[in-house]
Amino acid sequence: MTAPTPTLAGLDLLAEIDRLRRERNAVILAHYYQEPVIQDLADFVGDSLDLSRKAAETDADVIAFCGVRFMAEVAKILSPDKTVVLPDMAAGCSLEDSCPPEQFGRFRAAHPDHLAITYINCSAAVKAHSDIIVTSSSAEKILAQLPMDQKIIFAPDKNLGAYFNRKTGRDMLLWPGACIVHEAFSETELLKLKAQHPGAPVAAHPECPAYILDHADLVGSTRAILEFALSSPHQTIIVATEPHIIHQMEKAAPHKHFIGAPGADGNCNCNMCPYMALNSIEKLYIALRDLSPRIELDEELRIAAKRPLDRMLEMAGGTIGRGDVGAPVTGD
Repeated sequence: MTAPTPTLAGLDLLAEIDRLRRERNAVILAHYYQEPVIQDLADFVGDSLDLSRKAAETDADVIAFCGVRFMAEVAKILSPDKTVVLPDMAAGCSLEDSCPPEQFGRFRAAHPDHLAITYINCSAAVKAHSDIIVTSSSAEKILAQLPMDQKIIFAPDKNLGAYFNRKTGRDMLLWPGACIVHEAFSETELLKLKAQHPGAPVAAHPECPAYILDHADLVGSTRAILEFALSSPHQTIIVATEPHIIHQMEKAAPHKHFIGAPGADGNCNCNMCPYMALNSIEKLYIALRDLSPRIELDEELRIAAKRPLDRMLEMAGGTIGRGDVGAPVTGD
């Protein structure tokens, strides 16, 4: 699944990364789910699309994206003239893997009267098959602009699609993909944790299954979860998303106690994204040194994938990077 980690004994990797950042005129991006050492050395830390847009606004020649492959592809889509490197090309995504472009293309062709609303966690090739890309923060605003009788395919995340079906009263046709991180949370263990910390609110990502969202006080994107954790008057907060985001919470609010929601074994280790974990400072150094592994996209594919991204920005650009999809949905 992963390339061997290079051994670079004797190098001051942080100093070398800083040197290469200057020499390459590079900007380093880190998603919230990266390990703390990578978050701390990055120029920008954030959600995937927000990071790509920030990088596009810089005069950098090189983008080093510490995240997963679809995120680095988005950076290349938005910055075609910049060199985009990913520390480990094997850093994929279970949602991307769940939606092969050829199968999705055939599915779309079988439902010609449906709009394809596709979550950004997918490959460039699937984006090219889509009508509108959405993030967890923009989806509701975009759906509100579409007629209720408009038939819609929502891909690839069935949990996120089901959440918006419940919230909007729609009956979107859901592609059967899911994020392995958010699927790992246990309702039983979460209830035990809530009993141990009475009154502690739960902040959950909408990629979680409904049986987790039903117990959440806030359902939102990674950015929204972070903002909720910092603004909440509560001193203890339970966080149901990939636990590396807690690093940013602890930096911003060291007086608070943040607890990762547990998996079925009673801890949150199983909820750490194995794809995000493939990146390391050693691999980041190599990527900046060699400008490889490099994201390359055929220009025809890039333009086709950019079209539904542009549609999202036209319809809901103000929500990107803000990211609150609101309170949980209750009832049937």
